[in-house]
Amino acid sequence: MEQLGTETKTSIRAFIARYIQNYTLADDENIFALGFINSLFAMQLVLFVEKEFHIEVDNEELDIDNFSTINAIAALVERKQA
Repeated sequence: MEQLGTETKTSIRAFIARYIQNYTLADDENIFALGFINSLFAMQLVLFVEKEFHIEVDNEELDIDNFSTINAIAALVERKQA
């Protein structure tokens, strides 16, 4: 299971890195609080997660807490895949 978590985080980090350049994001850093994310990117992030991990994010899961950090996104993915 840890391997899955590592691969999940690596994939999420790579996606975010395409938009946030010249900054190394820690797994627990809040991408919204850092000011890197706007509403358009937030939607792109949700679509990426759904496509990349073959899951569907329900409306009630469209909560900033589920997408604020790499750890939070990975946890959402793993819950949905369980």
